[in-house]
Amino acid sequence: MAQRRFPFMEHLPSLPREVPRVDLTPPESRARRRLRACQECDWVVALPPLRGGEKADCPRCGHTLVKRHQRPAQRSMALALSALIALAVALSFPFISFSVGGVGNRIELSQTATTLIGFHQPVVAGAVILTIIVLPAVYLLGVIWLQLGLLRDDPLPASRAIARSLAQLNPWMMADVFIIGALVSLIKIAGMAQIELGVSFWAFCAFALLLLFTTQSIDADWMWFSLAGEPRAPEGTRTGDTAAPQGLAGCTTCGLINRLDGAGRGRCRRCGDRLRSRLPHSLQRTWALLAAAAIMYIPANVYPIMTTTSLGHTSPSTIIGGVVELIQMGSWPVAAVIFVASVIVPVGKLGALAWLCLVVNRSSELNATSRTRLYRVTEFIGRWSMIDVFVVAILVALIRAGSLMSITPGPAALAFGAVVVITMLAAMTFDPRLIWDTPLPRRDASRDTPGNHPQGTPG
Repeated sequence: MAQRRFPFMEHLPSLPREVPRVDLTPPESRARRRLRACQECDWVVALPPLRGGEKADCPRCGHTLVKRHQRPAQRSMALALSALIALAVALSFPFISFSVGGVGNRIELSQTATTLIGFHQPVVAGAVILTIIVLPAVYLLGVIWLQLGLLRDDPLPASRAIARSLAQLNPWMMADVFIIGALVSLIKIAGMAQIELGVSFWAFCAFALLLLFTTQSIDADWMWFSLAGEPRAPEGTRTGDTAAPQGLAGCTTCGLINRLDGAGRGRCRRCGDRLRSRLPHSLQRTWALLAAAAIMYIPANVYPIMTTTSLGHTSPSTIIGGVVELIQMGSWPVAAVIFVASVIVPVGKLGALAWLCLVVNRSSELNATSRTRLYRVTEFIGRWSMIDVFVVAILVALIRAGSLMSITPGPAALAFGAVVVITMLAAMTFDPRLIWDTPLPRRDASRDTPGNHPQGTPG
């Protein structure tokens, strides 16, 4: 099959026709000098040649710009197929069963979401089914579709649109968080009933692990080069300087540096994504979302998150009340996990983002690095607060033995789920490049290791 050519690559050397581009042709072999603008500090650097297992970090803030993998297409394809098979097995067999006093119940994985609909919690049910089954399945199918086309050296239709969506789906897939929630649920009821783990439980554990490996195996830099080549950076681009003063912006989807118009807007020449010098109204949107999350956090803690009925006695339980019960049962480690995920993480994330919004205009290069690290932590930990929501979903579906023992969801489940989603959106709307936008002293050119030369000069 003939190699595809791109207009902007006519001047670049060609590979022999018998040599496939997949895996054997890294971007560095065709693009002599590739520039990137860091998405966290806007520093323009030239990427060095990379081998499998190597990565390129921003010399200014330490953000990973590119991470190269060995055989990226084959690796991602194998992991995605394995994960889909594990998910199919998890959906086909019993998940967990319990019995107490001769009465028991057995549930399948999908019932952790569908049961909530019967208790008038369709929003929570939708969030559960989307984050643990639907979005991961869509992601894996997208990976398989993309890598299949690249292995054939002929991208399949809609490959660019699918490649753009992969990064957007990643934060909302929570199979690994669900597994932790399942373990917490089992520990909470282990002393009250006999628990049996089904084939589905172990298959879903394998699925969560394979899904994590799949997301980590995606080499976005190689993938976009294989899909659409590597246009050269705009003429006159300077490394060792920020992109915004040069009228440039790095694409958050494919990484390519593009020239912006006079209003600081544009579209990526490679993937077609919208570009802005800075996220518009970033601080205002972050403040609004933080205020909404803080308001929702009040009913999330005041109202019960679930109600337990045992031998005819009804006992509502708030988030803090559940932690106290676990401590009284002697389950200190589980109580610590719930307390950290449901109290420390949401409150800490609200406080950290609010503090960053307050001090963003008073940053200096001395403290900008530590503030950027704080932002990375808040962005990473937000999704783990969903543990409590998953615990409720599992227990409500599993513990259904009438007046002998049953659990129903409380209004706090929806409020707390809203807090998790809103804080995640707040972290996404905050633009970390604002931390570095204060006037900084001129840096020594020697600190930019790839070389501070305009585009087109030897690096």
